[in-house]
Amino acid sequence: MSLLNRLKDGLTKVKESWSNGIISLFNAGTEINDEFWNNLEEALIAGDAGLDVSEELVEQLKTLSKKEKINSKPELNKIFIKLLTDKFLSVKGMGEPFNFDDKPSPFVILLIGVNGSGKTTSAAKLAKQFSDQGKSVIFAAADTFRAAAIEQLKTWGERAGIRVIAQQQGSDPAAVVFDAVKAARGTDVLIIDTAGRLHSKHNLMEELSKTYRILEREIGASSIEVVLVLDAVMGQNGFAQAEIFRKSVPISSIILSKYDNTAKGGIVIAISEKLCIPVRYIGIGEKIEDLSPFDPEAFIKALIGDDNDE
Repeated sequence: MSLLNRLKDGLTKVKESWSNGIISLFNAGTEINDEFWNNLEEALIAGDAGLDVSEELVEQLKTLSKKEKINSKPELNKIFIKLLTDKFLSVKGMGEPFNFDDKPSPFVILLIGVNGSGKTTSAAKLAKQFSDQGKSVIFAAADTFRAAAIEQLKTWGERAGIRVIAQQQGSDPAAVVFDAVKAARGTDVLIIDTAGRLHSKHNLMEELSKTYRILEREIGASSIEVVLVLDAVMGQNGFAQAEIFRKSVPISSIILSKYDNTAKGGIVIAISEKLCIPVRYIGIGEKIEDLSPFDPEAFIKALIGDDNDE
């Protein structure tokens, strides 16, 4: 199955709840008038694109439609798809899977985010992809706050044949990471699962900073990817999380998880506009293979493209 078709399948709920409304606006027989522009802006806001982003997108589309002398809604839809795609691609690294062939080993992926965002599951899905590519992988269970998190990562490790570096619940996460770095010498990838930190808790964010400093000292910043895992269902609340987290660590990229469970598909548009942090992967299902590299063009076509226009 092609990536576009997989995305269409994974985005079924989003399309039924939100983007079909946008598609219908572009397919309706009425003229392009003030009512159309107002309806489009309202649809974007309803989809969690955000007020400022929605207003800006509509104004930019208006300008382009006048410049290109567009008076056909299907043609306008193509312009809209290109506008969104270009915006995504303007963010450096957007849609690019992790490339660590030219990096010293181990390449470290530090997964951060709040409880329930999907960090541990994302770790397993990434490990599966890397293993399929012939890369060696080690897990570090640095979420020492919850025993269940350690056991969950161990279970994933057993299934995938991946070594897990762990200590007892309540151990110092930085100590786990230090041990994992030593154990990962000669390994291609070290994936670190961290605690779901309440971003309002200062001491927990300091702990995260400490973990990063150890990695920076032992590995070097160029071989560290700090990945914020955002639950797509959280919508605009994800921005507050991102802003606080990046006060403690330099966020390199985003995994947008549980996108198939949200009715507000516009959040990925808002992320590219407001955070300017590349989305590298998007979760569109529960299966271990359902973590797809974020292809902006395929994604936008699957989200708001006309199904009859392949």
